[in-house]
Amino acid sequence: MDSTQEITIKVSPKVAAAYQNSTEQEKQRLQVLVNLFLDRDTPNNTDLLGAIMDQISDRAQERGLTPEILESILHE
Repeated sequence: MDSTQEITIKVSPKVAAAYQNSTEQEKQRLQVLVNLFLDRDTPNNTDLLGAIMDQISDRAQERGLTPEILESILHE
């Protein structure tokens, strides 16, 4: 990454704590994932992003996230 800008996103307290307790290497990996996820100008990332999104979805469902709960969270 040549130049970067800082952004703010809302996450649960548990996720915030996990991020704050992460190593610098883990934080850098997350920054790369966010860049890949949001960079619409890179069509080759579609397969990678789809795989990441599928994994995230699977983990959320395993932890009890239902479409109804997600909808409720999105409308808070």
